[in-house]
Amino acid sequence: MTILLRNALIKDKFSKHFNQRRDILIDQGTIIQIAATIDRQADTIINAKGHSASPGWVDVFVSGTDPGFEFKDEVRTTAHSAAQGGYTHVFLTPNTLPVVQNKTAVEYLVGRDTGLPVAFHPIGAVTRNTEGKELTEMYEMKQSGAIAFGDGNKPVQSAGLLIKALQYVKAFNGTIIQLADDPSVSPNGLMNEGIVSTQVGLPGKPALSEEITIRRDIALAEYTESNLHITGVSLATSLEIIRQAKATNSRISCSVPIHNLVFTDQALLNGYNPFYKLTPALRSETDRRALVEGVKDGTIDIISTHHTAQHNDVKSCEFEYAAYGALGLESAFGTLLALGFNTDTVLDAICYRPRSIFGFKSSIEEGQLADITLFTENEQLEFTPAMNKSKSKNSPYIGTQLKGRVIGTLYHSRFNENE
Repeated sequence: MTILLRNALIKDKFSKHFNQRRDILIDQGTIIQIAATIDRQADTIINAKGHSASPGWVDVFVSGTDPGFEFKDEVRTTAHSAAQGGYTHVFLTPNTLPVVQNKTAVEYLVGRDTGLPVAFHPIGAVTRNTEGKELTEMYEMKQSGAIAFGDGNKPVQSAGLLIKALQYVKAFNGTIIQLADDPSVSPNGLMNEGIVSTQVGLPGKPALSEEITIRRDIALAEYTESNLHITGVSLATSLEIIRQAKATNSRISCSVPIHNLVFTDQALLNGYNPFYKLTPALRSETDRRALVEGVKDGTIDIISTHHTAQHNDVKSCEFEYAAYGALGLESAFGTLLALGFNTDTVLDAICYRPRSIFGFKSSIEEGQLADITLFTENEQLEFTPAMNKSKSKNSPYIGTQLKGRVIGTLYHSRFNENE
């Protein structure tokens, strides 16, 4: 099968065609020609005039639902949520039923993306059943296709186990992805501890639960000289700890959930909306602004969606009993541009840096596999329920104004065009 992209503006800073309009010819999933004009017929011709083309985007933290929680989302709907948002690579957390903790579970997920416009990359569990008691066979999972290792939304609490895990993955240059949270600190906290939690009368979760976890995990990573990716960074103080660590340690990287760049705990002053019950919690405006600057100055490597599908039953209830998490894949790009980030900064955080940190080498060059996101940068639109491709509906972005639009994704020979 041949696909011809006509007149696309190439936004790949590692390509010799960067910022040039080019035709791109793809045959059997491989880019075979890039030129100002390609005079050739193809099975599919895509008019990309007015569109930009970058390497496919990467989300490093999406809650897995298959197997065991398909009533929230299926592999197919997760894939189409990702493609709607411009993502061609999605890291899935291991908190499924059963947990992704052995080669069989990894191979099941790796094989599930066949025929879909997205590649799934399982995060293998560090501990059995993500219970924080006993290490898994991470090497076997790595050999079967696990992209990294972590207990997903259950951060490893034992320093002894985490240091062993960091030593274990060092043997094959693996990476531990750790959520920045100590749930034993104020385990009943439902939101950020501060003025707003007092005003609305909800138990708060102090900043300390994030800060002490980051300090400890960085110390363990420095001791073992292993790769650590900290996700769920939500505080100005956490950012400063990471900034200092990265000054001397190139093996430390981090990501911020998009929700923490957009919303603050002030959202709960308008009512106890369970869509804003998130992990990490929404923090103060001071924290939000610090995170925005952290993205701009490069301290924050990656923006992740922390996309978490939740069934309506556990989001249409009292805040205290509601489940944590929100959708974010479909709306991320337009939300970030609407926040005021420029396109180059956004691409750094959702394309170039995650690809570099986790070893995705493809680019828009002849001989490379086709792995491309098509988008516009200035189009204004509203995020509507029709844009949500998840089986679940827990998106706090419905009705918000977006800037820029994802036209579609092209992964190998699979082109997914958004409506």
